[in-house]
Amino acid sequence: MLQSHLSHFIRKEAPKDEEAYNAQILIRAGFIDKLMAGVYTFLPLGLRVLHHIECIVRDEMNALGAQEVLMPVLHPRENWQQTGRWDSLDVLFKVIARDKKEYALGPTHEEIVVPVAQRAIFSYKDLPMALYQIQTKFRDEARAKSGLLRGREFLMKDLYSFHTDEADLEMYYQRAIVAYTTIFKRLGLDALLVEASGGTFSKFSHEFQVQVASGEDRIVYCAVCQFAQNREINEAQDGDACPTCGKPLTVVAASEVGNIFQLKTKYSDPFKLQYTDHAGTSHAVIMGCYGIGISRLMGIIAELFHDEKGLLWPASVAPFQAHLLAIVPADEAQKKDILAKAQGVYDRLRAEGIEVLYDDREGISAGEKFAESDLIGIPVRLVVSAKTGERVEFKERAKPDASQVDFSFITQYFKA
Repeated sequence: MLQSHLSHFIRKEAPKDEEAYNAQILIRAGFIDKLMAGVYTFLPLGLRVLHHIECIVRDEMNALGAQEVLMPVLHPRENWQQTGRWDSLDVLFKVIARDKKEYALGPTHEEIVVPVAQRAIFSYKDLPMALYQIQTKFRDEARAKSGLLRGREFLMKDLYSFHTDEADLEMYYQRAIVAYTTIFKRLGLDALLVEASGGTFSKFSHEFQVQVASGEDRIVYCAVCQFAQNREINEAQDGDACPTCGKPLTVVAASEVGNIFQLKTKYSDPFKLQYTDHAGTSHAVIMGCYGIGISRLMGIIAELFHDEKGLLWPASVAPFQAHLLAIVPADEAQKKDILAKAQGVYDRLRAEGIEVLYDDREGISAGEKFAESDLIGIPVRLVVSAKTGERVEFKERAKPDASQVDFSFITQYFKA
């Protein structure tokens, strides 16, 4: 993509009304724009990051055998009354239509997916089944001051699995843990599997938490055996003995990147979601649910991967793989030559299938181009200038040194 065609949303300073670093840096670097507390527009660069996160999540959900659907955001009140959550779920946004009927804006989709599953589940032959979606969610958060980490409107992947019995649910649950672990590794995150309370969903659950200094949660953690529990169910202090291996525990700040629950019959019972076994006897369908905050992940990655100059996107989610800069001198003859060389590099990169943002802008100083490149945080910077001759300056964003290389080095780097 030509940077001269990319709308310029970059700011010289971070916004003063944001407390969270992820919102400050993402707004300043032109990835998101704040509409109001907890609600953001994803700008062209930010949307590319979201799409890359989505692709990784979708890959692993498909590999898990789940089928993608897209369910409505607008939910009838009756579905939520059937499970008792119309009055008990305090983050539920409620709206009244012109005909005076009441609706909910979906914070989660158990109340919708179970009636959908009833259309396909009749006997044991129809199970197991798993449906997932990547969909906008709405939650009336009391304190939406953490940028993308706690939004009132956000993008989420939610998966629902349906089983004949708890043993089958447990097998799928363990497979989901493996799939989630793979997702977070592909995103460049070292996520801990943490035991937690299940809140409105179940008695207990598991969270995937990433250690980050600004994290909203506190995790009791053993670095030796990987025992980890949320402070909501474990009040141990630093230095207390690990209940598993006896080594000292530490309490660390962390942010949740995913959660999974064994719902069992909590939502199948209210809707009478049942199947018949080999003998024709009816049983309640056993359920699990598995969530990942897509937009939240973008915020957490920004919290973790940055330096004093700007963002440091992992290659798997970066808006582009490479940022090509043409440093144009005042001399018209040299200028024409450098632009021609840079265009050639750009064309070759695209021919190799490398996603590249080409800063072809004229009238912008070299210093400003370099500063913006660092702020945006694309993993590799390539420079064509009077100094590079027939070669290209190559620099990884996370490393201090640059070197001049042949184009063959660049293609090999991206193939590795």
